[in-house]
Amino acid sequence: MKRAWIYFWVVSVIWGSSFLFMRVGVEELPAAQMAFTRVGIAAVCMNIILLLTRRHYPTNRRTLLLLLLLGMVNTGLPFTLLAWGEQTVESGMTGVLQAITPVFAVIIAHFAFADERITPMKILGIAISFGGILVLTSRDLASGSGFGADLSGEIAILVASLCYGIGTNFSRKMLRERAPDTIVVAAVTMTGASIITLVLMFALPLLGDRAPVAYTSLSSDVFQIALVLGFVNTFIAYLMFYNVIADLGAARASMVTYVIPVISVALGALFLQELIDVRMLIGSALILVGLVLVNGWLRPLLQRRRFAAKQPRSAVGD
Repeated sequence: MKRAWIYFWVVSVIWGSSFLFMRVGVEELPAAQMAFTRVGIAAVCMNIILLLTRRHYPTNRRTLLLLLLLGMVNTGLPFTLLAWGEQTVESGMTGVLQAITPVFAVIIAHFAFADERITPMKILGIAISFGGILVLTSRDLASGSGFGADLSGEIAILVASLCYGIGTNFSRKMLRERAPDTIVVAAVTMTGASIITLVLMFALPLLGDRAPVAYTSLSSDVFQIALVLGFVNTFIAYLMFYNVIADLGAARASMVTYVIPVISVALGALFLQELIDVRMLIGSALILVGLVLVNGWLRPLLQRRRFAAKQPRSAVGD
């Protein structure tokens, strides 16, 4: 249990730093190439683990295709959108906006699962979280940039969060029905993510995005960042997170959602001198409060207080 909590905090720091690394990396690497490099390294490492442990891809074609699709929706597309958004959006802001993922997951689950209906408390949490988004994006309107590059980047980050929400429910439904080995799932999904990001790397330039660049042309800092994002922030962090889920359970493991934005904001301010103003603090607080309500973590506390209030008070001198 102690090791699991250590992993929890290590993973939180690693994933919180991803936004800082991407913000620096996209200065030289196009967004899709950044995403491809990251998932490509992780896919190679995951598949090596499969070979060493004598695991195999699913023999059922439908399961294999679904896992590849999951990798595209839950990893490849959001990684590309996050990197594209960070071309204009600060790393701390990206970390905060990406934290809205559980809200999208709850909304989608309401329509996907009969046992996941939205309650009044969840509706309140959703409203508060989206209020936080409005506060954050109002920074652009207040600065006079309007619906410009910053806002389009923020929309891309929110769409990435929506992809995560879709992927969360998709994986839950699929794993409930098939339950393949988690390492196999990781290897196949990372391979699927590599396929879609490779396609996007050459397709997006046809729509006006930057063309892929030679890795030999990168500065040593950006090249090292790309390697770290792939090996540490994706491959190693995913393996550690699986251990956290196994030892602490999915509910406790999901608490990284609350830690990552704090770390991303702190690192952005520390290393990139990103602004932390009143709108950032209020918007972040609203999103985190909304997540507490959406996840229902306030309910156990209220139930304990009600239970304590109903208990008879001990007589003086007992």
